[in-house]
Order: sequence, then C-alpha cells, then structure tokens
Amino acid sequence: MIQARADLSGVRRIVVKIGSSLLADAETGVRQDTIDQLVDELVECMKGIEVAIVTSGAVALGRVHLGCFERKLTVHEKQAAAAIGQPRLMRAYAESFARYDYCVAQMLLTKDDLRNRRRYLNASNTSAALFSAGVVPIVNENDTVVVVEIKFGDNDSLGALASLLIDADLLVILTDVSGLYNKNPALHDDAQRISLVEHLSAEHLAMAGGVGSAFGTGGMASKLEAARLAAKGGVATAIIDGRQAGSLSRLLAGEDEGTLFLCGQDRQTRRQHWIADVLLPAGKIHIDKGAAHALLKRGSSLLPVGVTAVHGVFDKGDCVEIVASTGVIARGLCNYTAEEMRIIQGHASDDIESLLGYSDFSSVVHRDNLVLVTATA
Repeated sequence: MIQARADLSGVRRIVVKIGSSLLADAETGVRQDTIDQLVDELVECMKGIEVAIVTSGAVALGRVHLGCFERKLTVHEKQAAAAIGQPRLMRAYAESFARYDYCVAQMLLTKDDLRNRRRYLNASNTSAALFSAGVVPIVNENDTVVVVEIKFGDNDSLGALASLLIDADLLVILTDVSGLYNKNPALHDDAQRISLVEHLSAEHLAMAGGVGSAFGTGGMASKLEAARLAAKGGVATAIIDGRQAGSLSRLLAGEDEGTLFLCGQDRQTRRQHWIADVLLPAGKIHIDKGAAHALLKRGSSLLPVGVTAVHGVFDKGDCVEIVASTGVIARGLCNYTAEEMRIIQGHASDDIESLLGYSDFSSVVHRDNLVLVTATA
C-alpha cells in the first residue's frame, strides 16, 4: 500500500488514464506523436510493472471526422462519434505498441457491466488473463451504447473503478496540468502545486474548478473524485502532466512529480467497493435509532424489527440505501423484496415465516453485504 512517494518504486501494477486533451487535435485528429511518446515511456516502465490504460478520445476523434467539434452534440451524435473514433483510437495504440512487439486488447465497459456481479468478475478475470499473456488492456467507456443511467460520467471515474477492478496499486491520471494547485495556475501567477495529499478534504475539493479543455468531460473536480474512489479501495492516485516527457518515469522513481494522493489503511474489499460505489440503489429502507446504533457501533446485520419504512420497488439481492434520522448511513443487498419488506418491517425475525410463509434469512441485510457510508448517526 502506497503511503509515501518512496513506496512508488515498489508498485507492481498500475492504471494509466490518458485524457482527450492529450490524444485529440481539432484539425489532425489523432495525435500520433503524443501517443508514441506516451507509449515509449510506458514500455520503459513496463519492465517489471504491469500497465493497463484507460483512454479517452473516441468521441473527440469522431467529432473531428464529423466536423462538429465546436458545438454540443446530441446523445445519438455522441454515440455516432464514438463509433467513428474508437477504431481510430485503438489503431493508433496498436500501431504504437507494435513498435515494441506488444499486443493490445480493447475492453469497452459501462456501469451496467460493473453493477452485475458476474460481469464484474468476468471483466476482472479477463484483465488477469490479458496480463498473464503479456497483452496491454486498453479500457474505454462503451459510448456507442451508453446512456445517462449507465454512464460513468467521465473517464476519471472509469479509471478509478478500473484500478479496483484489476487490483492495481496506483492510478496515474495523465492530463494537461501538473497536478492540484491551491488556486487556478492559469489565472494566478502565485499558484502553488500541492505535492502530497494524505487525506482529501473539503478544502482540496474547493480548489478544483470546472471542465478543463474543450475536448474533455472532466476537470480537476472529477480527478479528485476519482482519487477519492480509488483511495477507498486502497489504491493511491497521482495526477501528472502527460505533456512533459519523462513525467511518469520520474513519478515512479519517487521524485516530486505532480500530486500524489495517498490511500489509508482502511481499504474496502472489492465487494464492499462494488456495493458502495458501483451499484445503483433501487430503493430506501428507513430505520430507527436502535438499528442505526447496532449497524454503526456493533457491526450488526439489519433486522426487520428496526425497519420503520420502505420506499421504492426492488427485488431480492438488489442494492438499497439504509437511512437513519441523520440521512443515508449504509448501502446493502436486501434479502427480501420491497413488498415483503413492507410486510415484515417492525417485526421480530422469528415472525418472518408466519408473515411471509417462509424465512430464508433472519436479517433483511446481512452484515457481509452491507457497507457503511458514514461514521455518525
């Protein structure tokens, strides 16, 4: 686990997220010289380190081909642009890595792929097989089919989720800035780069602005959110300037490059991360003060006796938010349907069989399938 810059020399697997601003040009399309420079450095780093790439750029390249990079696109136009740009993007990577006799593989994902436990594990196993074969996985969002409900939002978030999916040690976000600054360096000459962030705070989030370039969908705020997600799973994050030759090598050598976000000791398991950050809640279960205390202080499962109200329509195994008087305190996989929950709420576990005609579980959310999202109640 990375808790200091000196630990970077011992990483075994990294995810490198490359932003659209580095890959696409409004006139020429693919910036092949930039990709070649990045691949040159990646290959040098791959001596003893496994590397997966999370790439942006498909929509941006499609915009160039369609000649509509200056206006806002409709959803279907974005999907069409992605369909045009994705093969061009993959060809650029394939040709660049082929100079070193490396093969690349395309992995297109949506949040739906990660919300389904079996598909999540399939994606994880596929990446492991690619690493074993010496192939470089290149991950992108499947923009040709994506809609708002299943969209990652930006590829910074995808990078964070991919780093957890493949069990990486470090997420490196290559962008067109040198890291996190205490104020916007484009507007303030006295802006200072923050070298190390041990714990993300509200103060750090306040330093982040909006969307960066005309091509990108994520600014510094999305990068900080990615760092937060990755840290919860025990993955450190670095934001560095991908335009500067040697920046990745210097980072991995432990030099003061970019901004490094450390990860704490209280890392979530993959399953906990999946429940807390990937699944889309299908409903809400409201609980009383006693149940909240049992979950937060005693690490208990949620029993029906502590449930006061049920909202939404959900099936067995669906993700639900657990709400106390202070707000949402946990997420978990419910053992009963919403309709069944409304029947057994407020009752003792021993009453479940008489109320429903069967009793598969004494708890409505078992502790193994429950993740706390706050520390107070």
